Amino acid sequence: MTSPQPPVPGSTPKRPGNSASSEQGQPGPTDVVDVGANTSNGSPDGGNGDPIARLDVSRSTRINMPEAVYCQAKTAEQCEAIVSTFLANSSDAVIATRVGPDQQSGLIRLNPDAVDGVKGAPYATFTWRSRTTTGMRVALLAAGTSDIPVATECRLTLEALGHQVDTFTDVGVAGLQRLTSVLPELEQSHAIVAVAGMEGALPTVLAGLIAQPIVAVPTSAGYGTSFEGQTALLSMMASCAPGIAVVGIDNGYGAASATHRILTAVAR
Repeated sequence: MTSPQPPVPGSTPKRPGNSASSEQGQPGPTDVVDVGANTSNGSPDGGNGDPIARLDVSRSTRINMPEAVYCQAKTAEQCEAIVSTFLANSSDAVIATRVGPDQQSGLIRLNPDAVDGVKGAPYATFTWRSRTTTGMRVALLAAGTSDIPVATECRLTLEALGHQVDTFTDVGVAGLQRLTSVLPELEQSHAIVAVAGMEGALPTVLAGLIAQPIVAVPTSAGYGTSFEGQTALLSMMASCAPGIAVVGIDNGYGAASATHRILTAVAR
């Protein structure tokens, strides 16, 4: 019999109880870990003693995808406490998105496997303990260079979940020959993620040329009537090419999650 592990600083497992529901794939009493301890640099819980996060450590068992840490609007101390608790209480991949400059040094101390912040971008993505390869291959297309930060969030998330990602940059419709030249490579993939700002036409063009599932990501790149991504979003949703799945503006993580669900079903 193994000896019980000491409690993790900053975390409080829920009270033990009947775990039968957890064994059947449903949430059980010990599937949530609270985070809310003081740190030397401040109080992540705001000083009131309440948890600042309740981590769903059994999510991977239920949906084959871990809970990610969305760092935007969190303090550096909160981000570090949450990621530390995930690392101590889960054996799956850990993914932190929208990591701002003030939050990065604390997370770097936790020795991430991958850190990919595009120079000049306001946020980075950090991952720990990437899964072993699934054998599934995703083609990730960024219509323009300005779309790379969103595409990078998508790529790191997919790689952390064990998928091979082939990235194609600056293949937007303004120079259609750049896209058609890579079609043979795209046809080797199991799924496509198309990231585009401006008028957001890239997914529509792709959907008329290849049979793979396409997840479209509108970005906020563009001038004036691009309306910070709203034009691309509406264009993708109104596409006459059938079967395109569209996520929210700049949501690279959401696109990766949708693609992962598709690939999970394909692999069964």
